[in-house]
Amino acid sequence: MRQLAATVWRFYLDGFRSMTLGRTLWFIILVKLFILFFILRLFFFPNFLNAAASDDKEGYVSGELIERAVDN
Repeated sequence: MRQLAATVWRFYLDGFRSMTLGRTLWFIILVKLFILFFILRLFFFPNFLNAAASDDKEGYVSGELIERAVDN
């Protein structure tokens, strides 16, 4: 199993070393992922749990789940 993992690792390492256009494309992909997961999260997805329940987060979540289940 260890030999297989080493072979796969060397295969991908050699492939990334020989890329020319691929490096630019991987850089663009990583920048897009950074923007999606870090920048947009800060502005569009606030942390409601910290604002709504300061001490008892577990109780707040269970209460919300029960309340939403009863409403439906």
